[in-house]
Amino acid sequence: MAQRSFPPSGPSPAPPPGAMQPQQRYPGPAQPQGSPMPPRPYPGPNFPARSGFTPPPVGAVGGGGGPVGGASPAARAAGGAAYGGGAAAGPAAQAAMRPAPAAPAPPQPTKRAADARAPMPPQHKPLYNPDAYSSAGGAPAKRKKRLADKILPQKVRDLVPESQAYMDLLAFERKLDATIMRKRLDIQEALKRPMKQKRKLRIFISNTFYPGQGDNAVPSWELRVEGRLLDDTKNDPNKVTGAEVLQVKRKFSSFFKSLVIELDKELYGPDNHLVEWHRTLTTQETDGFQVKRPGYKNVRCTILLLLDYQPLQFKLDQRLARLLGVHTQTRPVIVNALWQYVKTHRLQDPHEREYVVCDKYLEQIFGTARMKLAEVPGRLGALLHPPDPIVINHVIAVEPPHDTKQTACYDIDVEVDDTLKTQMNNFLLSTANQQEIQGLDAKIHETVDTINQLKTNREFFLSFSMDPQQFIQKWLVSQSRDLKSMGAAAGGGNAEEERLGAFYAQAWAGEGVARYMHARLAQRRRDLELALLPAQPAPPVLQRL
Repeated sequence: MAQRSFPPSGPSPAPPPGAMQPQQRYPGPAQPQGSPMPPRPYPGPNFPARSGFTPPPVGAVGGGGGPVGGASPAARAAGGAAYGGGAAAGPAAQAAMRPAPAAPAPPQPTKRAADARAPMPPQHKPLYNPDAYSSAGGAPAKRKKRLADKILPQKVRDLVPESQAYMDLLAFERKLDATIMRKRLDIQEALKRPMKQKRKLRIFISNTFYPGQGDNAVPSWELRVEGRLLDDTKNDPNKVTGAEVLQVKRKFSSFFKSLVIELDKELYGPDNHLVEWHRTLTTQETDGFQVKRPGYKNVRCTILLLLDYQPLQFKLDQRLARLLGVHTQTRPVIVNALWQYVKTHRLQDPHEREYVVCDKYLEQIFGTARMKLAEVPGRLGALLHPPDPIVINHVIAVEPPHDTKQTACYDIDVEVDDTLKTQMNNFLLSTANQQEIQGLDAKIHETVDTINQLKTNREFFLSFSMDPQQFIQKWLVSQSRDLKSMGAAAGGGNAEEERLGAFYAQAWAGEGVARYMHARLAQRRRDLELALLPAQPAPPVLQRL
């Protein structure tokens, strides 16, 4: 195996006394031995004399020909063997890859030479990048934008007074967003409660008499019970028209839980005088009810209509209803009315707040002088009864003239869903403008990021224009410090020691090269053995007959 020779680590011999040192700010690259190209001169720049400026010494940059970088010592030794050595390398190639003699350098350099490259100006970003908003697969994950990312820096506001209008719009937007969010929460809470409005339901009760024709004909009558909601949307601020009217139109039977028509028992007997209809899970809604019976006399009938309350309502005990002023209501309303009565009359125990001290009226109703608040719903259960049905007394007249329909009208109050509830629900579910708002927000964030980048560029060039020399020195020091931090983070050693050729003349360099070459030879041997192996015949394929 070819051996690499390294320059001695001791100090280089001093130049003769009569030799003139070239005034070079940046030393030229070392030429390898046997190179056909002559060394290229690097004359120093003709800067005018300036106070406080001292060019860096000539030997500040190590003249060794070893590699410079942030890799680990073993990797550097292995890299040198890979590029510069091997069993097949000829003498000329080995001589060409030997490092040049080290240039004169102080034993312990205290300052890293400055980079000869000019500083790169900051790159500008486009004001709007459409690709940044694409959600296609494979796109880089974007950081979640916050409200603080929309705020312009104070320096930008000082430089551009017109930007205060943007800040005012931003503050107004925050107030508007807070108001909309509060309203949405209010609407969500309102939708959890039943929103009902009272409407008039007009009931039409009509009867028609059919006299018999012929000797064996039997006269009969027909009773019809129909109804519809009155259109009182003229005075309704939430008026709905057009297609929405068809959506809110309800069948007549949907307002009732049961309907019973009781005819005269003396005329139709105890088994045929009742006509009943009760709602079930499979009930088909209808616009009316029809009853037909034989008869030629006036019939007195009673129509019982039980409303279908949603949510359920209960009729209070007569004494409790007079005390609370509530006749028929839902259970939460009844409990709240009782609690208001307790607070108004200060019936809560001052020492044990979970107890209620009943006055003489509550004591007569509940049968106790003192009870817990948690016992109130249970005690109220015995005082709540099903609501009373609507009773309509009607006379089925069969008097002439027989060709006309006799109709009676009755108006009752019913509760229907408020049309505003549908509008509020549609408002919560609406996402028509969300995509447009998100796109505008993305453009605003992109524009603010561009403004911040331009501010950084301005500060960069402004600092350079004020004092170029001091700016370049500080910038180089900062770059050197960042380079050291990056090397330390990557697991490297001391960058200042690794840039010298003497660092690679230590004992571990030969061992690293030997290990690398051994691994390469072993890999090559395995490849040759695999190439010399005879080809294995393919397994037979069984064919199905």
